[in-house]
Amino acid sequence: MTAYSCPACGSHATGEIYRLESIPVQSCILLDDPSEARDFPRRPIELHFCDDCGLVFNALFDLAMVDYASTTEESQHFSGTFNRFAKELVEEIAETDELGGRKVLEIGCGKGDFLQELVQRTGALGLGVDPGFIPERLPGANGTEIRFQREYFDPETIADTPDYVVCRHTLEHIPDVGPFIGDISQVIDGRDDVGIFFETPDVARVLDEGAFWDIYYEHCSYFTLGSHARLFRRNGLGVTRTYLAYDDQYIIQYARPGEAPSLPEEDDLERLRRLAADFPARVDAVRKKWKEFVETRHAAGKRVAIWGGGSKGVSFCTTDGLGPMLSHVVDINPYKQGKYLPGAGLRVSAPEDLAAEPPDTVIVMNPVYLPEIGAQLASMGLNPELTAV
Repeated sequence: MTAYSCPACGSHATGEIYRLESIPVQSCILLDDPSEARDFPRRPIELHFCDDCGLVFNALFDLAMVDYASTTEESQHFSGTFNRFAKELVEEIAETDELGGRKVLEIGCGKGDFLQELVQRTGALGLGVDPGFIPERLPGANGTEIRFQREYFDPETIADTPDYVVCRHTLEHIPDVGPFIGDISQVIDGRDDVGIFFETPDVARVLDEGAFWDIYYEHCSYFTLGSHARLFRRNGLGVTRTYLAYDDQYIIQYARPGEAPSLPEEDDLERLRRLAADFPARVDAVRKKWKEFVETRHAAGKRVAIWGGGSKGVSFCTTDGLGPMLSHVVDINPYKQGKYLPGAGLRVSAPEDLAAEPPDTVIVMNPVYLPEIGAQLASMGLNPELTAV
């Protein structure tokens, strides 16, 4: 077994904990044709665990296979649950740092919703950088208070040193995480008064639950509170606060240039080693469980739908070939509706489409949305078996 160099710390104390022979290389891409979707390019995943720093990474990841400037749709802001969470984060940032009139850089801003909310709440001057930004989706963009660069982050293209850096759900897409944090240090340009806010999925939950639906090609780097903080400290950024949010799914981390006292939450390496050692058996059992769950209902003539046409849904459908046994893929994001999932070739439906052929079972791709989805189904007069991964 090859021991790959850890992208975070450079250690060779790494070992394989999970392998998939084939999975779509992009899961949030919008595809108009079912044949194109079924034939979408695939590549293997081989997750390795670094015993020295705790990073989990896809050793076979090829960045050339992923085009974030293509027509992608990753936005979760059509959900009331997610919007409330985003607003709470904006409030927390506003209460933590005075941003009025200060320059805020968001790296990987997506469609710009969060940055716009932060600018409106604080009076900051915002710059969002993302190759997938769509100007028409954010009225008033590129005005005097907020502007966007539709490109990949490069410190050389950032004209003004920011006073505050935001990076949400981007670090997990970066293969060379050490140099990436180094680029942030470069853009800060030696200042020690710049605030930093990161939000990244937590892999400890994935390892603990055997959550194979949270493993997909675009996510090449997986962190915990400890490994996230260790990466920052190794690159001269002191972590001042870190915690789990959104039903313990996301890491929230605040940092500043320079040193800061170590936090109790960072001391997780021994637990991580146990989780990594147990993961192969656990994920195998969880995959078998959900395969049997879907197969049993399908064999009984039941209609089984999944709710969530994003990355989790693609991984759920394609990891064990469950797509042909599913009657619907549902998503409230109107930009996904009528498009087809890569790998599975399933059409994404609006919730209202369920009325014509009501499902017997709905599998929700994220349990945090169960109350929201249950209420929507009830408002439509539907009462299927409702469960979550």
